[in-house]
Amino acid sequence: MVKPWQNENAQWRIELELDGPGGALSLRAGAQGRTLILGLGKAPGTETARRAAAKAVKVLRELGVESAVLDAAPAVEALGPEGAAALAQGAQLACYRQPSWKEGEDKPFTLHLAGAEGLEDALARADAVTRAVCFARDLVNCPANLLTPEDMARRMAEAAGELGIEVDILDGERTRALGMGAYHAVADSAAHPPRLIVLRWRGGKEGAPPIALVGKGVCCDTGGYCLKTAAGLKGTRGDMAGGAAVCGALLALAENKIPVNAVAVIPAVENRLSADSFLPGDVIRSMSGKTIQVNNTDAEGRLILADAITYAIRQEGAAKIVDIATLTGACVAALGFTTAGLLTNHEGLFLALMNAAKRAGEQYWRFPDFPEYHKMIESPVADLCNQSSDGCGAITAGLFVGAFAENRPWAHLDIAGTAWVDRPRWEYQTAGATGAGVSTLYELCRGLADGA
Repeated sequence: MVKPWQNENAQWRIELELDGPGGALSLRAGAQGRTLILGLGKAPGTETARRAAAKAVKVLRELGVESAVLDAAPAVEALGPEGAAALAQGAQLACYRQPSWKEGEDKPFTLHLAGAEGLEDALARADAVTRAVCFARDLVNCPANLLTPEDMARRMAEAAGELGIEVDILDGERTRALGMGAYHAVADSAAHPPRLIVLRWRGGKEGAPPIALVGKGVCCDTGGYCLKTAAGLKGTRGDMAGGAAVCGALLALAENKIPVNAVAVIPAVENRLSADSFLPGDVIRSMSGKTIQVNNTDAEGRLILADAITYAIRQEGAAKIVDIATLTGACVAALGFTTAGLLTNHEGLFLALMNAAKRAGEQYWRFPDFPEYHKMIESPVADLCNQSSDGCGAITAGLFVGAFAENRPWAHLDIAGTAWVDRPRWEYQTAGATGAGVSTLYELCRGLADGA
């Protein structure tokens, strides 16, 4: 918890040194109590401030400290309100603990922020985004047996409804009537029924077409008949991180009343094994009318995203589309656990996304889009194949999804490596879900609303 400084007694004081060596830590005890000093370097940015506050909180928590006051004045002087917001966000995210079903509770930690007087609005806006990130983390950290598609729809609907977001949950009967054959090829493999979760934030001009945020929502992914290994099955619960991200982004947009029209479309399914599960070699028909040859049933995310994008365009009138998914192991192999992959067909949207990512403190790397990559997803018997014929898995998976964008500005974010970390890469991460994508998507929509 981060609170304004109100002269409460605190066990520790955290001081920032702008001219100190970046990331340096020192502890000292004096007559006025104990102090933790962090050096931020000579020209810190907001990401440095975010990481510094998180590092300080983690050190103090390891020492058993329950409260501290952080002097934000140096960061505010150097970075303005964004500096105070970054400090608060870093501290809050470092305090995050994933849901636990063990007895006993983690001791709370309270950080008081001094030197940020008059910045209450900036701190409140940052707090809304941070809580949205934590909401996404909670969903991704939830075991698959406690988060079926119906469970996820209910939790998202409850959170969205409290903020004035329109909610529409489509059951299997409605999606089948729309011709969502690619979605149902995956969804019908499980006893738990699918749900297409649609969340609408109408903060912008009435009648203006929305930007669609489409998030993969596979609550359990066994790989189907292309069964994952035992090690691979351990991570099946996190395959709905894209869906969690777009929901989190809409929650933050609504709480901060950002003047933009945005719709989140989340195809929530399970990819399991059953007598009627789809098989390698099957040919299925998508909502768009395009036919798809299935070469790999573990390449299911792109199938449900295809129909979700078509839904966003034809039912919601989306003008721009950004999809986000834990889509490919190939992306992890290429970029590791700190950087997500990006593909797009539109330079303006690419620049807007990169500016948003910079403000959010997240990293994306753009993959190339050469003609030969498109040929790798051609099929001799259908319009497309759901698996590349010649490698380049992260690129071809994204291009498959983009084939359903119907010439609208579109971008694809592959967060397979950044949505979950067993070992935190940044100080404000904890083991488990990271909430990847929430802040970037929020900043993208905020930037579009501001004309940035």
